Amino acid sequence: MSAGRSAQLAQAERASLCDLLLEVGPDAATLCGGWTAAHMAAHLVLRERRPDVSLGLVLPGPFARHTARATERAAERAVERVAFERLVERIRSGPPRLLRLVDGPFNLVEFFVHLEDVRRATDGWEPRTGLDDLQDALWPFQKSGTKLRTRRVRDVELWISRPGGEPVAVRNGGRRVTATGDPGELTMFFFGRREQSHVELTGDPDGIAEVRSAPIGF
Repeated sequence: MSAGRSAQLAQAERASLCDLLLEVGPDAATLCGGWTAAHMAAHLVLRERRPDVSLGLVLPGPFARHTARATERAAERAVERVAFERLVERIRSGPPRLLRLVDGPFNLVEFFVHLEDVRRATDGWEPRTGLDDLQDALWPFQKSGTKLRTRRVRDVELWISRPGGEPVAVRNGGRRVTATGDPGELTMFFFGRREQSHVELTGDPDGIAEVRSAPIGF
């Protein structure tokens, strides 16, 4: 898939998330532990526009603490509806100029996950349908992203597969487990939203238990 098409899909996910945030309001729950919609909006703005805050998304210690404080302060200011709407409009306006050339790889997974974080925080959610292009665009990110996020999964030979597709090896280990699902569902599962995703695990029972319970993420 071309970089231009990937960017178009990232922009579509961005717009859908902005629409949903305005619909649910700043106090709505999300799947991000302890975050409201206001926290999510603050995070997305800071991630793109504050490099000092972005560092704490991947680095621990003082970097992570600085990011948490900045996000909390921005979320507190966004509790009022007008301030929240202003924050959402900053998200809708798109990434800063320097990031636009990498909008697809930088933002596609991020905005897909956070859109689903809001959608799936309510009872009765179902996966979206008719997303063939989006699923195809998410698939190339699965191997490297899953390998990084499952680095604390121990002694599991992990494979991933689309339904009806050929499995792809992700990690070496002694107990083989295959995770099967649409790319969007695999994305949610390996971003730690295991209970809010439709993924089938097959293989070694102890390995499956490890994949279900081990810490996942950065």
